[in-house]
Amino acid sequence: MVVNLDLGGRVALVTGAGSGIGKACAVRLARAGATVLVADVDEGSAKEVAGQIGGRAVVADLSRPETADDIDAAVDVLVNNAGLQHVAALTEFPPERFAYLQRVMVEAPFRLVRRVLPHMYAQRWGRVVNISSVHGLIASPYKAAYVTAKHGLEGLSKTVALEGAEHGVTSNCVEPAFVRTPLVDKQIADQARLHGIGEEQVVEQIMLERAAIKRLIAPEEVAELVAYLCTPAADLITGASIPIDGGWTAH
Repeated sequence: MVVNLDLGGRVALVTGAGSGIGKACAVRLARAGATVLVADVDEGSAKEVAGQIGGRAVVADLSRPETADDIDAAVDVLVNNAGLQHVAALTEFPPERFAYLQRVMVEAPFRLVRRVLPHMYAQRWGRVVNISSVHGLIASPYKAAYVTAKHGLEGLSKTVALEGAEHGVTSNCVEPAFVRTPLVDKQIADQARLHGIGEEQVVEQIMLERAAIKRLIAPEEVAELVAYLCTPAADLITGASIPIDGGWTAH
């Protein structure tokens, strides 16, 4: 799928854009003509990606509630992508780590949406795309914080869709299964240690066990779906949860 998209004159904010899905989205939206705010907690990565696409680097620690207040509010496309993972059994899950994931993956998107919606409402056009996960639909063991956060993001997205509809703003969730990113590479290593098996076995026996199509997703495939949701053809798609999972959730 190659989407014909013109975002000339638009500003897009992509969080977690220093690598992985976020970087792919930043590159894709810049190719469509948008000025992209490349937000990432890692200053070096943000600057590197921004330099590659002619965007603006934004150093953003989304675990700090006040971070959203420092980000440009004149944003036309918001891609809430930043996320992280922690794998542990519930009885061993550190409460402070659980709370940290909620701040980054639920509270920060809420604060960013709240900041940019007035601009979108004023111009009667805006796109909010939330990078959720198949774990926004179903659960897996050992991922309590991540699963909880993605379910929360799904609810936030639907509320934004309902409130934003009369103002020309759409809000949707994109739900990838496992994408070949640094986050997933870390999960592979964590799962290998947890289960006492090799990393290749983790990919085959755990990550792709449910999928009908047995391969990891490329970040660029997710970015194309994000781009499509910004086109006029997607004007009526809002409040949706769209899997891109190789049949993972078809069971």
